[in-house]
Amino acid sequence: MSHPLAALFSPRSIAFVGATERSVWTRAAFANLATLGYDGKLFLVNRKGGEVLGHPAVSTIAEIGEPVDVALLMVPSEALLDTLPELSVAGIRNAIILSAGFAESGAAGRELQGRLTSLARDHGISLLGPNCLGFVNYTSKAPVWTVSLRPQRARNAKIAIISQSGALAAQMSYFAQWQGIGLTYMVSTGNEAGVGVAQVIDYLVDDPATRSIALFLESVRDAPAFARACLRASQAGKPVVVLKIGSSEVTVRSAQAHTGSLVGDDRVFDAVCRRFGLVRVTSLEDLILTAEVLARWGRLPAGGLGLISLSGGLCEIAADRAADAGVSLPALSSATSARLAAALPNFGTPHNPLDVTGGALLDPSLLEKSLDAMTDEPEFAAVVAVLDVASATADDSKLLRQLLAGVATAQARASRPTLLISHTVRPFSELSEEIIDITGCNYLPCGVEHGIRAVARAIEWSRLARELSCRDLSVLQSGCMSREEPRSERQVLEYLQRRGVPVIPARVVNSADEAVRHARALGSSVALKIVSPDIPHKTEVGGVMLGVTGDDDVAAAYEQILTSARKAGPQARIEGVSVGPMRDAGVELFVGTMRDPQWGPVITVGLGGVWVEALRDTSLRLLPISQADALAMLDELRGKALLNGFRGTPAVDRNALASVIVALGDAALALGSELVSLEINPLRANGEQIEALDGWAEWASSG
Repeated sequence: MSHPLAALFSPRSIAFVGATERSVWTRAAFANLATLGYDGKLFLVNRKGGEVLGHPAVSTIAEIGEPVDVALLMVPSEALLDTLPELSVAGIRNAIILSAGFAESGAAGRELQGRLTSLARDHGISLLGPNCLGFVNYTSKAPVWTVSLRPQRARNAKIAIISQSGALAAQMSYFAQWQGIGLTYMVSTGNEAGVGVAQVIDYLVDDPATRSIALFLESVRDAPAFARACLRASQAGKPVVVLKIGSSEVTVRSAQAHTGSLVGDDRVFDAVCRRFGLVRVTSLEDLILTAEVLARWGRLPAGGLGLISLSGGLCEIAADRAADAGVSLPALSSATSARLAAALPNFGTPHNPLDVTGGALLDPSLLEKSLDAMTDEPEFAAVVAVLDVASATADDSKLLRQLLAGVATAQARASRPTLLISHTVRPFSELSEEIIDITGCNYLPCGVEHGIRAVARAIEWSRLARELSCRDLSVLQSGCMSREEPRSERQVLEYLQRRGVPVIPARVVNSADEAVRHARALGSSVALKIVSPDIPHKTEVGGVMLGVTGDDDVAAAYEQILTSARKAGPQARIEGVSVGPMRDAGVELFVGTMRDPQWGPVITVGLGGVWVEALRDTSLRLLPISQADALAMLDELRGKALLNGFRGTPAVDRNALASVIVALGDAALALGSELVSLEINPLRANGEQIEALDGWAEWASSG
């Protein structure tokens, strides 16, 4: 590999700087070299020289006397600023820092880490850490890892682990071994003063042995680099499965903006995953198992899931779990049903999920024939069979070997990806490992719960990957930048109208007489609303009157609105009262944008009016969005049935509605980085008529 990090992660020479027999870290790192069978050069540096763990040691880095690929620094944090220049003089360009006491420990630690980063940059040194356990390259048997490793039994390793927590990386590696899953790499990035998650992902995209990446993430420290690396991985067909915890405060969020309170950092990260093709999970088990399923299968064809079991009850459980995971179980075609009917006992029923019945214990070929038929079903993206191998004993292994030999034969000739899973999460025992090795069966003892979730995410990732492969994200542009800075409701609505958003024809008036004249001109009942850049929630201050008719009532409503608004907000700037026509019933939606400090502008769509806060039924994307994105957002709403026509109301023209949502997103982008939030609430949709009834903009600058 010619990647800039190749020497760091595939070292042929390693220096342990600060090595001492008293250190558990030194002893573990030294033992790990033997555990994996590292055959490169090793240099130990101890200021007293002599021997460390039976290996000769030099007293200074300069005494090594030859280039070294990577140095593991096990010196106190206060000594590191002197150590880096010594590495540079010795020609060592990669370093791993075990020490803690940096950014994770407060202001003084952050300042020290900043100095460390600058020093490494000045000397051209790539840093992994500080506060990290190092890395393991299982493929080339090169560990620079400071806690004890266990020998890797599994062959055909395909997944890599990246974790900002070294301790959790170790636990994930133990679980992977328990499941018979092999690893290509394990990397702990720690505080990421130099090399971060994004750079490691980028490195692994070029690694031929790594087929998928399991990522434990506490925070994203370099959002643009992370996005680029994940998109590159997706385009290369290498899934990134991520378990992200924690949330960061959206610092630009204002208490006045609806959108900020509806989004939150975690939902923005969901949108990031969708945009850049990441698979998000919520447990360590799912992180490893989903990465493994994706590594074994790669990109799946479009379709649902086929399921096979020897138990009707298990079929029902699996069907429920599939529904929970959002994966479809398509009905069998007539051709597949006919093939299964010919193979099954007369008490068996062709169905998906398929219960092959206990007849398979009498006729082991039944499972093979059923798998053959199911994998030819054109509506399936993949087929999963459930059979316990991990619980095998010597007494029942003969029958099990017969069953698995048939499964392996069917898997080898299957036209769709297949997987055999266990009923429950089980360890990969020595006997089960032996049976799987002999039969060559594609098996994972992950249990139905985790297995179905992993398969569902594999199907979803494949769909996202197909979309990304035919979509150039760089061409999603927002058009020309605008020099406008709309502040009041009417300014916002007028701006949106110029950007292609249909707006209700209301007028701002400054007297009761003017309100009456405009109401007469409209020739219908009217809605009156206070107009003020300081009053975003008009209803709460008595600033809205609806369905007003007649000159006297219009004049009275005008005066009442002004009185209520001035009482509720004596310092509020009042620009007048808007008078507009009342509209028939329709679906009210909320469409709003906000600027996330890490990921930039996002857009949210949900049910409007007061319901947006009460129900929080919203969908979110990073901007810019396409027409297809907007349509998908509408389809994700729990209340989407309202768009199809409800209690006599006409069905909403979704394409027209989606076009308005896209237009709002583009309008927000055109206003630039000083815009905090741009909202329409409500956006009225009634059949083909889409109309913004109220608008709001919030800016980082005051005024």
